[in-house]
Amino acid sequence: MMPLFGGATVLLLVMVLGVVGASSLLVERQRLYSLADGAAVFASENFDPALVSRVNSRPRAPLTSNRVRQSASEFLQRVSSEGLDGVLVESAHTPDGWHAEVTLSSVWSPPLVSEFFPDSLRIRVEARAQTFLR
Repeated sequence: MMPLFGGATVLLLVMVLGVVGASSLLVERQRLYSLADGAAVFASENFDPALVSRVNSRPRAPLTSNRVRQSASEFLQRVSSEGLDGVLVESAHTPDGWHAEVTLSSVWSPPLVSEFFPDSLRIRVEARAQTFLR
């Protein structure tokens, strides 16, 4: 009876560690995605007003990859990434001059270190935003 109880206790402990670790990873990823989304929106709205033109009777504000990269870095300097370790701008560019794509990464460490989970893991998210003018 005692070995069965000990085995069940170990199994329960491993399951609890797994749920806590997975929940922590999910929350960290959502926080990083929120930061990347904000950087992409900021970059898509940071264009030179002098370059706005009309294409098929619609206004168009061209983005450049260099400006998107600078805007994403500026956004990360302005906002707090407190609680996120090692936030890096993996890439920030515009594929078509209309959208801004920002990829951020961060280092996640599980709240409870054990044999079953790595000590740290680099997570990466990508966000995309589009410029809208009326």
